[in-house]
This record gives sequence, C-alpha cells and structure tokens, in this order.
Amino acid sequence: MSGRKKKKVTKAERLKQLQEEEERRQKEEEEARVKYEKEEMERLELERIEKEKWNQLESKDLERRNEELEELSLLERCFPEAEKLKQDTRLLSQLIEKLKLILLETPPYYLEDKNIIQYQGSVLEMQELLHLKFNIATEILLRQASTLADLDSGNMEKVIQDENVTLYVWANLKKNPRYKSVRFSETQTGFEIPRILATSDIALRLLHTHYDHVTPLRPISTSFQGHTTRIPQFVKDEVKSVEAAISKELPEESKQLENESNSVHEEEETKCEEQGDIEVQTSFVQEESDATKCELEMKLLSETVLSAQLLLIENATEKPTFFEDNEVDLCQFTTLGGVYHLDILELPPQYKPMKSWMIVEILKEGLQKYIYPPETTEDVETENAFPPIEVTLEVQENVIFFEDPMVARWDAEGKHWQTDGISNVSYKSEERLITFSLETFGPITLIQDTHVNMPFQSWELRPLGVNKVLLTVTTVFTEVQIQIKEDLCMLASIKLSDKKHSSTLEGKWMTPISFIFALKETGLNIFPSGHSHFYVIINYKDPLVELKAYRQLALLSSAFAFGWSKWNAVCTSKKVIVKLSEHLTEEPIQNPNWTLLMFSGNRAQRLKINENSETFSEALKEETEFHSTLYHMVKDFASKEAMEKIRSSNCQFIDSVCYMLLSTRLLSYS
Repeated sequence: MSGRKKKKVTKAERLKQLQEEEERRQKEEEEARVKYEKEEMERLELERIEKEKWNQLESKDLERRNEELEELSLLERCFPEAEKLKQDTRLLSQLIEKLKLILLETPPYYLEDKNIIQYQGSVLEMQELLHLKFNIATEILLRQASTLADLDSGNMEKVIQDENVTLYVWANLKKNPRYKSVRFSETQTGFEIPRILATSDIALRLLHTHYDHVTPLRPISTSFQGHTTRIPQFVKDEVKSVEAAISKELPEESKQLENESNSVHEEEETKCEEQGDIEVQTSFVQEESDATKCELEMKLLSETVLSAQLLLIENATEKPTFFEDNEVDLCQFTTLGGVYHLDILELPPQYKPMKSWMIVEILKEGLQKYIYPPETTEDVETENAFPPIEVTLEVQENVIFFEDPMVARWDAEGKHWQTDGISNVSYKSEERLITFSLETFGPITLIQDTHVNMPFQSWELRPLGVNKVLLTVTTVFTEVQIQIKEDLCMLASIKLSDKKHSSTLEGKWMTPISFIFALKETGLNIFPSGHSHFYVIINYKDPLVELKAYRQLALLSSAFAFGWSKWNAVCTSKKVIVKLSEHLTEEPIQNPNWTLLMFSGNRAQRLKINENSETFSEALKEETEFHSTLYHMVKDFASKEAMEKIRSSNCQFIDSVCYMLLSTRLLSYS
C-alpha cells in the first residue's frame, strides 16, 4: 500500500464534536452576557455617580449664584466709575483734532444730534479755511516765481513742509517743449507732462495733507448713532419707580421734621441740645437722599455703559449699500497716507522791476485752475494731444501697506472716491514710490483693504506689573504689541515678516480711542467695524456672551495671562474658550502652565482637555467646580497674591483693557 488510509469519523463521534462545540458556544455567550451585564451595571453606576455629582455641583452653583453675581456687580462698578472720570476730564476745544476726538471719544448719549452736527461743521469750516490760506499763499508765491527761478532750468520749483502738510509748486517760466520731466529737488516726487503743458503758462501744485479731510468725517463707532436710548427697559422702569419713591418719601419726611421743628420753637423751655438733634436729623435725611440719588445715578450710568459696550460688538443686520462701478466701498477699503491735491494752475502775472519799484498785476478773480484736458478740443489736430499725466509720489513714511496700494481719485460731484481714470499703477515698496497715469487732476489718495489683517491668527494678554498689561495680536502679515497702563495705550512694537519695524507711534502714550484712531491711520487696522463680518470669515460669538467675557477678562488681567485657544472655534456660538495662567511677574514666563476655561456668560468652568488634545470635549476638569463668573472660578485655585492684585486694580486700567478687547473682538475675529 502506498499510504495509510485516513480514519473515517463515525456519526457518533461527529455528533459528539457538534455537541461539544455547541456547549462551548453557549458557555462563551453566557460569559459574554454576564460580562456585558456587569460592565453595563458599572457604566450605569458611573453615570449615576457622575449625574449625582453634577447635580450636586449645579445645586452648589445655584445656591451661591446670587452672592457671586452681587460680588461681580460690585467689581464691575469700575466701568461707570471710569466713565465718570472720563466725563470730568473731557474738555471742549475749537481745534480740529480736539473736535474730532470729542466726536470719537464722547458716547452719543452725552452728545445731542445738534452738537454732533455743530462739531462736524466746525471741523469742515476750519479745513476749508486752511485750504483758502494755501491758495492765497500759492498765489503770492507764483507771482514772484520769476525772481525765484532756478539758474539751470529757468523754471521755479519750491518745496515747503511742516509736520502735517507738504507743498510742492513748479512754475513753467521757460515753456521749453523738451522739458517735460518735473522732479522736485531732493525728492522722488514729480510728473511727466505732455508737450502741450510744457509749452503753456502753467504751474503745477501738489499739496499733500498728511490727514484725510476729503472723505466725509465719520466717527469710529457709527453704529452708536441713533442708538442713544438703548438702555434696557427694565432699568428705565426701575429708575422711574425709585425716583417716584424718593420724591414721595422726602417731602413727607421734610414736612414731619418741619412740624417738629416748629413745635420745638414754640416751646420756650426747649433745650438747645434738642434743636441740635433736629438739625442733625435733618442733615442725615438730606445726606441719605443724596446718597440714594448718587446710587441711582451710578446704577443708571452702569447700565448705560453696558449698553454702549454691547453696541461695540453687535453686528449690523443689513449689508452696506451696493456701490456704483469704480466707486470705492469705504466699509471695505481705507484711505491711507493722507490726500494728494494735484492741480494745474494758470501762471499769474509776474513781478516786473521798474526803477526802484516792483510792479505786479493782481487779477481780481485770483488764482485760476488750468482745465486739462480742455472742454473743447476743436483746434487740436491729433487725438493724443492730451495724454494722461504720469505722476510719481512718495508714500508717507509712517504708513504701512501690507499689499500694493490702490490709487483712487475724488469725485467732487458724487462725493466719493473712485478708481477709474487711473492706469499703469506701479509700486516700489523698498523705495516707497508709487507711479501711475492720471487722465485729469484733482484730489488723489491711496487705499488698502481695511481687513487685510483679519481674521487674526492668535492673541495673548499678559500682565506687566501693577495696572499694566501687554496685548499681542498676531496676523498673517504682522505681530502688533500694545501696552495698556491705567487709562492710556502705547504701541510697544511691530514685526513684519518676523523683523522689527519702527513706527513713529512707538513710545507715545494715548487714550484708547486716540490710540485706535492713530493706529488705523498708519494702516495697522486690527479693529473690526460693525460691517466687518460681511468681508471677513469670523468665528461668530453671541454678543452678550462675548461682552461678559471681555469685562471679566479685564477684571482678572492684572494677575492672569490669557491667550487664544484653537477650541474656541469648535465650541458653539453661546460659549467662548480661552487659555489662562497665573502671572505675577513682569517678565514673560517660559512654557506657562496653561489651563483651558469655558464661559457661557452665566457659567464658568475649567476643561479636562488641553491645547494638544485630539478631540474636543466639554468635560469638567477633575476635582474642580463651576461658577457663575470667571472671577469666582479662578478664586478656587488662584494664589492670595493674585487675588489681592485683582481687587486693587485701578478702575481706569480695567476700563481701558476692556475697551481694547471690545475694539479688537479677539474672541470672534481669531
């Protein structure tokens, strides 16, 4: 035989195997069932324990909520107190910048519409007066152009400069057709003019105002206009009821005291001490009524300030009006570097020497503009006789363009900036020179996307000492560091492409609104407007939650560092998440021990996850509780020194930090 035959399995053996397999399967199923039931019981028990623990935490939070909110209310009195101080120091002045700052700094509930119109009118009148003076000065200068002519070219050029204005004037005295390139000495500013202008009795004037007075004057927070009565109705009702109670009670008390006083005077044997007691009692009632009125005033002011702060972060409900072709949308773009007023002027009669006199003809109509191109061109043989004029301008040094600037011209009829009639735009960023061709002269400005630095990539708020913090905002193009000290702000540093950039604003302390205004004028706009959410993809947060978060972060900012968290974009719009670390030194802490906080406006809690966790979870950190406010939550783990710093913070400092947080909208725009 070539091999063994395989043993044949009998039917009985086969049945036995099947029976053993079935018994094993049933045993495994029974073990699995028992294991599942045990695990399920353990899970349910854990859930029961967690739910019981959660209910205990909620009960504990509910029991102390009123007490915590009352304490928070006392801490937040810093905001109306700071507003009261600002009222006391707010002075009126008839200077342009002062008037602008009045319109920008004063909340609308303190300025009536007629005052706003009056101040705006005063600004415009003074600016017009300045330009009238510039025209007179230009005319006087051009009359004596022949006596100021350059020996080489035979033409006159003059550059006059001060802090806010630069005036360039060129007079075409020789009318040489080959002299078509105009460059002002020691500058790169100039023109390439066509032959027809090179042979005409003309003068070129470039008046560069480092401010923009052409664009209609608009306050930073235009959303305030028309919202002067946004005080909650329940506050108004409560104020009225308290006022009524005061007015009702005080006369009755006064009348009673008066009757008592009269009866005392009628009795001759009344002692002087009793009269003194009545005087003291009368004085006490008066002081009590004054204190009640003061308390009422502070409460009303507190709610008014709260409403004003809320308006800063409430988004506009309607998108801005659609614009005509080539019209500049001033919600999307910002004018930067001032306004360049380009004019071609008719050369006035020149001074002529006669014996020992200088005689000049003074035209009654004064300085006249030269129309280019002329309204009628019948006598001109070629169509290209009036080509565009090439203009080269030096960009103002303290202005930052993160992208190549666009050029816009002022449409005097439509009262807006527009981009047509301008071609061949070229920008040299290193030399800060912009060249373009212009079909007709008039006011010119440079514009940049308002939201070029939005949304932000990250942010951090870090204490620097007593009543002083450093706010760092990082964008795609730059890192901006702002110091806040008491009621002032200062630009600490700017980095462009990780390299430090110098700015004229560095080291200058200003009030928050003045600082924001100055920063925006230099192109460093990190301050969203009421329309910005139409142009930027944002991480929308409920305005009331966002407002409460900023107020409470400001309260804690003297002892705690706060920073951006990636999880803030993952949680719902009804909650915000930031990272926090106790910080009591002036120097930055290397690798701080960050903890994550979640806040919904009514509840604050520490999270179990950290910045490096793989998934998001709202699970509460072990051995922690939740509270009604961020202040009471940090009390659970903060040091005694940290809490003392918080309680001793200056009210103006807290108000300034809060205002800067409200203005940057870090929780929605990061």
